[in-house]
Amino acid sequence: MLRTITLGSCVSVQGLLVRALADGKLVVKVDEKLFVGFPVAAARAS
Repeated sequence: MLRTITLGSCVSVQGLLVRALADGKLVVKVDEKLFVGFPVAAARAS
């Protein structure tokens, strides 16, 4: 499943979900690299 995470205040990464960590962060894989960050909240339907 594709997930989007934030790495900083302006940087976000979208990749395949690898695992969820105990502190609320997600690990996503882009090509051969793993990134750790907080998930982006889903957009609300209006």
